Amino acid sequence: MIIGVLKEIKADENRVSMTPAGVEVLKQNGHTVLVEKAAGAGSGFDDGAYVKAGAEIVDEAADIFSRSKMIMRVRGPMASEYGLLREGQIFFAYLHLAASEKLTHALVRARSINIAYETVQKADGSLPLLTPMSEVAGPMAIQEGAKYLEMAQGGHGVLLGGVPGVDPGTVVILGGGVVGTKAAKMACGLGAKVYVLDIDLDRLRYLSDVMPRNCFLLMSGPATIRDLIRKADVIVGAALVPGARTPKLVTHDMLKTIKKGAVLVDVAIDQGGCFETSRETTHFDPTYTIDGVVHYAVSNMPGAVPRTSTVALINATLPYALEIATKGWEKAAKENPELKRGANIVKGKVTYKAVADAFGLEYCPIDSLL
Repeated sequence: MIIGVLKEIKADENRVSMTPAGVEVLKQNGHTVLVEKAAGAGSGFDDGAYVKAGAEIVDEAADIFSRSKMIMRVRGPMASEYGLLREGQIFFAYLHLAASEKLTHALVRARSINIAYETVQKADGSLPLLTPMSEVAGPMAIQEGAKYLEMAQGGHGVLLGGVPGVDPGTVVILGGGVVGTKAAKMACGLGAKVYVLDIDLDRLRYLSDVMPRNCFLLMSGPATIRDLIRKADVIVGAALVPGARTPKLVTHDMLKTIKKGAVLVDVAIDQGGCFETSRETTHFDPTYTIDGVVHYAVSNMPGAVPRTSTVALINATLPYALEIATKGWEKAAKENPELKRGANIVKGKVTYKAVADAFGLEYCPIDSLL
């Protein structure tokens, strides 16, 4: 199969969807790899490394689209590229369709095969292609929250860990999944007082066994959220419903009860965000303030640390990409239920129910197309 690796064009996105080491593996299995010029530069991989691994460097993205059977990118197609997608072409990337109606309709019109990293799912419910970036975004949420608590950054001047004789800061984390757990470990390590809220009691029991004593596990609910956000210095939105739009756990009215100069970090902004007042920001312009509360809602947080993020991502995605390329998407989906769950839009049909429900579109079970 001819596999195309596109350069990222989203603002401040420095990751790349394939490393030279990954190219070498694909080549060893008989596949042709086209890499857009300078695609890996932001992650520290120059074109020469890709050529050495066996890739062909291509100057224009349009040529990647026209020549490739499968296209890989960290982020999905941008508006300027909708017209380049071909019928039957496989697009394998983070798509986050439930938060993007325009992209959803564009992929339906293109009749392409769209497999979303974030909905590839194991039988136990885990998300193997989302986990690596969640492992990056969790600690980063605390890192950024601590920075924007500084008064010079718009915060109210609290050191999360405190000092002897002074109370530490309070961190409230909405969601006890991978992002929430990693964020809690970082915040606890700084010495903050940390609350993790989740609706899964079994998950809370597990976390109670592995988290340190300054981490408090509570069942999530509106009353508990209302109570805790009044005390919080940093609130991390880490809730996730796979493939679906994130529920709004903190409303605009609730924002008025939060301390002035506290920081909201919305890691879930890719799927619509946990806070009603969230809007997508960039690494170049990461924050804004509403009712005195600082909002950080960068949609590609791991893109700020691409050397770590890219290698972690390819470690997870490469086996799936190789399976699709070797077997073809239909056989791969039939034989691997994890990949089948990743199919979001296929041949003009919406095959992921949460995406169909988000926009009132007809849902077509993927099995009917295999």
